[in-house]
Amino acid sequence: MSTRVIGAASLARDLGQWRSADEGGESGESRRSARPAYLALAEGIRLLIHDGRAPLGVALPSERDLAATIGVSRTTITSTYALLREHGYLISRQGSRSTVALPPAIQHDGAKPARSILALMAQPELPTIDMTYAAMAAPLEMQDAYSTALQGLPPYLMTHGMDPVGVLALREAVARRYTERGLPTGADQILITLGAQHGLRLLLNVLTAPAARVLIDHPTYPNAIEAIRDVGARPVPVPLRPETPGSGWDLDGIRSAARQTAATLAYLVPDFNNPTGLLLGAEGRAELAAIARDTRMTVVIDESMMDLHLTDATPPPPVAAFAKGTEIVTIGSASKSFWGGLRVGWIRTNQALITKLLGIRSTVDLGTPVMDQLATTYLLEHADAILDRRRGQLLSQRAALLTAVTEELPDWRVTTGAGGMSVWAQLPAPVSTALAATAPNHGVLLAAGPRFGVQGAFERFLRLPFTHPEPELRLAVKSIAAAYQALTPRAADPLQPLTCY
Repeated sequence: MSTRVIGAASLARDLGQWRSADEGGESGESRRSARPAYLALAEGIRLLIHDGRAPLGVALPSERDLAATIGVSRTTITSTYALLREHGYLISRQGSRSTVALPPAIQHDGAKPARSILALMAQPELPTIDMTYAAMAAPLEMQDAYSTALQGLPPYLMTHGMDPVGVLALREAVARRYTERGLPTGADQILITLGAQHGLRLLLNVLTAPAARVLIDHPTYPNAIEAIRDVGARPVPVPLRPETPGSGWDLDGIRSAARQTAATLAYLVPDFNNPTGLLLGAEGRAELAAIARDTRMTVVIDESMMDLHLTDATPPPPVAAFAKGTEIVTIGSASKSFWGGLRVGWIRTNQALITKLLGIRSTVDLGTPVMDQLATTYLLEHADAILDRRRGQLLSQRAALLTAVTEELPDWRVTTGAGGMSVWAQLPAPVSTALAATAPNHGVLLAAGPRFGVQGAFERFLRLPFTHPEPELRLAVKSIAAAYQALTPRAADPLQPLTCY
C-alpha cells in the first residue's frame, strides 16, 4: 500500500503565518535581521507534528510542490526537510518520501492513547474535582421516567424479557425524532444498544477486519480509538481545525486519506465533536456523503452530542439525510442528552446490516434492559422541555468556565464550538501529560490531550468540560492554574527552538 501524503495546499493552510511579521520574505532589508526562512518553516512544521496536524507516518509534500505552494525556493524546502530530519522529525528511506516521526527523546505511546489518570495513580487524599469526564447529573424528570417505566413493565414480565432488537415503543420514538429532523425513518431501521459505545463496537465487529484502516477525526472520542484498536483495526487520523469553526473538517483530507489508505470505514463526530464542540454544516454534510459514495466507504456518524447545540442557529439535518444509499450509518445515545447512567443507545441503518449486527450481538449480550428502554421512551417524549433547560445550564456553566480561564490562565487559547460539553484549550507549552500528572496534588483530575489522539499528538492541548456546577468550575480552574504554575520552569517553557549549525 502506498504511503499517505499530505497535500502541499493542506500543509500550507495549516502552517498559516509561519513567518513572523519581522521576518519578511526571502529577500529585502527585513530578512537581514530575521531567522532564515528554512528555520522558521521547520519550526512551523514541527508544531504541526506535535499538535497532530501532521500525523506520524504520513509523508510530507515533495520539495517542488511545497516550494511552489508557499512561494519559497526549493533550496529553502531542502534545508527545512534536512533540519527536521536531523532532529528526528522526518525519516527518509532510499527511494521513498520522507515521513513524519517524533524524536526518540520525546515520550509517546504509539500503540494506545494515554489512559485515564484515574487508572495510573492512587486516590489522592484531598477532595478533587473530576474533570476527566464530560457528562451531566440526571435531570429532575429521571425519577418520573423510571416510575412511569415501572408502571409499564407488567406486560413485559409475561415474556422472557430478552429482546436484542429493542422495545418497539422506544424504536418508534427514536425513529420519530429522526423523521422530525428531516430523515424519514421507520422503527425497523433502529437497533437499540447498550449505549453508543456498544453500538460502535458491534459495527466494528461487522464492518472491519484485522489491520483495516478506519478514518477518524483528530482529535476525537478516546474510547472510540480504543474500540478501533481492540478489533485489530488501525485508526487513520484526519486533523480537525478548531481555530476555523466554519471549516473545521478537512473534507479534501478525508477524501484523500480514504483513497490513499483504501479505508472502507470512517468514524466521525460531526455533531459537536468531542472534545472540540465543532459542528459540520449542511453543505459539508452533503459533501461528506458524496465522499463516502465516491470512495465506497461506510461512514459511522456518532450523534451522541446531537441534542446539545448551544447557539440559536437551527442544527443541520442528520448526515444520513444526504445519503443516497447505505453509505451512512448513525449511532446515538441517551447518555449525553439525559444521564450517563442510562446505558441506552441506538443504531440507525438498513435492515440487512441490522440482521448482521444481531448475529454478532448474540455472542456479546442478549439485549438492553427493558426498564432502561421504557425510561428512555418517557424522556424522549418529554425531551423538548428537558433539553431546553439543560442547554441553558450548559451555556451558563461554559461562560463561567471561560471567564475563569481568562482570569487564571490568560496565556491559554480556548476554542469554543457550537455545542457539546467541553472546550479545547491550547497551552503555551507541550505539557498536557505533565499537567495531568501533577493536577491531583492540587485537587483536580484532568484528561491529558494525547488521550484524544493517536501517536502522541496534542501535548499542547487539554479538554475542559463544563458539566460541573459553576462554583466547582471556578475552583477547578484555580486548581489547574496552581498545578500549571507548579510545573518546573523547563517543562512550562514553549518548545525549544530548533538549532542549526
